[in-house]
Amino acid sequence: MKAFSSIQQLLTTLSREQKLLGELFEKRKLPSFSYDNALEVVDFDADKIAALIDYSIIRQNASHVELDSLYLQFFEQVLEVNEEINASYINEHILSIKQNIDYYLEENNEDRRYGYLRQVKHALRKIGLITMRNVMDLDRNIDNTFKNEPNYKIKQKKLEHLDGKRNIIYDLINQTDSLVTEKEYTFFKVALDEELGRIVIVLKSQLNDCRHNLISLQKQIIEYLNRLKHQSGVVEQLRKIKYLKDQFELKSKTNILQLLELNTAVIFEPNPVYQLNISLEDLQNDNEVFKLSRKVAQRMRTSVKAIQPLAADISDEYMETSVQEEVQINLEEVKNSFLAGGNNLFDFICNYDFGTEVSFDDCVTIYCQMISQYDTLFKITDACNTRNDVEFAMVYPK
Repeated sequence: MKAFSSIQQLLTTLSREQKLLGELFEKRKLPSFSYDNALEVVDFDADKIAALIDYSIIRQNASHVELDSLYLQFFEQVLEVNEEINASYINEHILSIKQNIDYYLEENNEDRRYGYLRQVKHALRKIGLITMRNVMDLDRNIDNTFKNEPNYKIKQKKLEHLDGKRNIIYDLINQTDSLVTEKEYTFFKVALDEELGRIVIVLKSQLNDCRHNLISLQKQIIEYLNRLKHQSGVVEQLRKIKYLKDQFELKSKTNILQLLELNTAVIFEPNPVYQLNISLEDLQNDNEVFKLSRKVAQRMRTSVKAIQPLAADISDEYMETSVQEEVQINLEEVKNSFLAGGNNLFDFICNYDFGTEVSFDDCVTIYCQMISQYDTLFKITDACNTRNDVEFAMVYPK
């Protein structure tokens, strides 16, 4: 087994293989994670997996790999997703505080005394954080156990075990509170450290919140256990009824018929059926409605074949072809002819041979189109003229 020589080497290794470590952490609750899947994650580079195994970051068991418990616990604690409630950490820190307080009171060297004081402050901070995290984990485990555990007996035992954990945490909170208020009062009076005073105040507030939360959790556990007791009683009664039914003795040994006659619950009423007609528009445009209609038709398929009516003959009028002609004016050709002459534009258009009959309104339209498209080739003057009550500018070729 190799050991990391520096923190930089450790961080570099974790960063380089973060994809594989992320996969292993996300699937930590699965029964197994195969070595072949790990190879696929690292692009089939077996040396990367071998390096992680050498540094004990992951462990290999036959054809499966998993995160080492040390790194798994670290990731769960940092990300606050751990489910294990470990109250021993609180007890260890309480013992550490007592020991360092004794060392502090017996030590005469100021530097070493400050070292013991720093250890006390560090342990006090840790106690508050660990206690709050344990209470949150306890709350989450209680809720998950009641909602997700399918076995009633195991569910009951787990809840009772969690209630025991709650009692342990509550006792450790009282010990910690007593430690910083009464038993070690001499130390806190002698130390006279401002930071220590702030830490104690924050710790007391955290412990007070945890104490209230534990009281709520106790009520929640009692409620869950009462529900389990009621549910187990109902299940036991259903088993007895099932046994009597299987033995064909249910009517003779029970008064079930009389109870059913007196019961007017809605569940015993027949389900009402409401006929809903689908609109013709939905049938024609909605593909999902069409698919559902086909499924219903397949279920209701009968041996009777429906006769499809024949459509009438198509009229000969629909078979006749019709031609529609549309006249297009070639403005480019008109422009070239105008530039070759010397008349004004409007008179030129009115006298131009378009090859078809063109009305006066069409001439006005062509005049406007020519000016808008070829204004740079024309000389537009200020002089005006009028024809058929239409006033137009005198335009000549440049």
